[in-house]
Amino acid sequence: MRDRSALVAYGSETGNSYDYAEELGRMLELVSTTGQGDLPINARNFWKSLLRRKLPPLYLEGVQLTTFGLGDSSYPKFNWAARKLHKRLIQLGADEAYPRGEADEQHEEGLEASFVPWSYDLRQHLLIEFPLAERLSPISERVLLEPKWTLALHQNALNGSVKQLANGGNERTSSIDDSSIPKYEIEAVNPTRPKSAATSTFQDLNVTLEENRRMTPSTHWQDVRHLEFSSDQPAAYGPGDVLTIFPKNSSEDVDQLLQCMSWTDIADKPIHFAPTKASTEGAFYPSPPISLSGPSTTLRILLTEHLDLTAIPHRSFFSLIAHFTDDQFHKDRLLEFTKPEYIDELYDYTTRPRRSILEVLQEFESVKIPWQWAANILPELRGRQFSIASGGQLKQSPDGSARFELLVAIVKYKTVIKKIRQGVCTRYLAHLPIGTKLRVGLQKGGLAITKAEAQRPVIMIGPGTGVAPMRSLIWERLQWEKERGVKNEPNTGSNADGVAGTGHSLLFFGCRSQTADYFYQDEWQDLQQRMPLIVHPAFSRDQGHKIYVQDLIKQLSDSVYRQLHDEEGLVYVCGSSGKMPKAVRAALVDVFRERGGMDQRDAEGFLVAMEKEGRYKQETW
Repeated sequence: MRDRSALVAYGSETGNSYDYAEELGRMLELVSTTGQGDLPINARNFWKSLLRRKLPPLYLEGVQLTTFGLGDSSYPKFNWAARKLHKRLIQLGADEAYPRGEADEQHEEGLEASFVPWSYDLRQHLLIEFPLAERLSPISERVLLEPKWTLALHQNALNGSVKQLANGGNERTSSIDDSSIPKYEIEAVNPTRPKSAATSTFQDLNVTLEENRRMTPSTHWQDVRHLEFSSDQPAAYGPGDVLTIFPKNSSEDVDQLLQCMSWTDIADKPIHFAPTKASTEGAFYPSPPISLSGPSTTLRILLTEHLDLTAIPHRSFFSLIAHFTDDQFHKDRLLEFTKPEYIDELYDYTTRPRRSILEVLQEFESVKIPWQWAANILPELRGRQFSIASGGQLKQSPDGSARFELLVAIVKYKTVIKKIRQGVCTRYLAHLPIGTKLRVGLQKGGLAITKAEAQRPVIMIGPGTGVAPMRSLIWERLQWEKERGVKNEPNTGSNADGVAGTGHSLLFFGCRSQTADYFYQDEWQDLQQRMPLIVHPAFSRDQGHKIYVQDLIKQLSDSVYRQLHDEEGLVYVCGSSGKMPKAVRAALVDVFRERGGMDQRDAEGFLVAMEKEGRYKQETW
């Protein structure tokens, strides 16, 4: 029988593709779209290697592949990265073993609505096209495979005995020569970086929290914070770049999980990762997926700093925990959630009410995961990315240290089942005291703004916290003009439509109310006196009818058209994904059609041409 192997490659900014690649195993190639159809940062070196001219046309001859893209249809180039990767691999001689698939974040039932049936059909296709040898049969999906490593008490490794778990949670001891076992220690302070950011463009920084100020009134329903961090380390960044914060789970959530799983007695004992028989029988020892280094730690620290307790569980989570209950009703119910025909029930149970992993385990109280399997069952707690709101002179503190400012909406809301949900990272930030020292990550964003654009007019559209990168850009443009020795002229109000010529900045900012969430209002007034900037706020709830940024774009169609068509200006759209980006895009098409005398097709074509020229960029989340 010939060797049977498959490579799973993934590219990911947020970790979604990593999760699905793990679930899919060795059956396919999977990639995620980011920004303007670009590949995720950790996949770009791979992409560049595929574009080398010296590669022969049949470089991948004999390779059979398929791809699956995770995208968001609110972006103009939906799943563009997966599509162009698939096309390039075929150009290099690879054969399509199975039609590529795509998922949409905006689908009413989420990404799994497309991924689950596609992956099941792929499995059946592979079993037919690549049959096993006679007398062999595929492993059932109901079999719990032994992991490559599990957690173990620290002293177990010292005396050469490794406790392992396999096949439904039966504990056994395997005597292995201690000298042949690598001992993986868990970093006890903060994880260094998520796997999705393992690239040279990601800079680790030590920062200190200098300010944590609420921007909205205490009576307002939403808590939005302005945070400032300083760092003694040199750090260069520009508009659109992001800061990754590594959160911690609350002690309350950790205590609840420890109690729910009956792990309290073991919670504060030193532990480490130890290879299992499945690993030691191989040619090499695979490293655990969590960033590891430094001294040994405890299960409590692992749960607090490294594993996600509040994530919405994927179907694979239900498949795994079904092995750890003796309650047949619970087991059957858990396995139902893994079936393609019940994908709508899975969505209604998990995504719609935003039900967390911790809540699922509390509801299925018969499930008792062995603590040794904690890191195999619970997903990694990844860093959260926030667009940097500072630019220009704001990038440096008075003492010369680097400064980073963020505008963060604290996630807290009631779901359809009347339960309060809180974002793990924003809850962590909301209670962070001044002076706290953190390990963060600095990373390039997708807007790719350059100094060469300083003299071109720019239209910025940033509702809510989407104004953060726009604020960074405005301060940066002010600094660029100072460096050129140009005396900035304030707005005199002579142009009612807000056009001040080349280099002019036009900001459309949307919020609910001028008195509640008009972020940086005083600052905008000051900046408009120092540079050619006009800020047009859209307050959706301050009058009888709602006004959004797209409405203001249409109202100011003359100036918008002139800056984009006549003066070849730039457009940046930042904020929440979903309806807003599509509405803004439609509004711009209407402007081109009405003011430029274009038909619908030509107006849409003009916007597409702007995208190709890099004059229309979108960064939404």
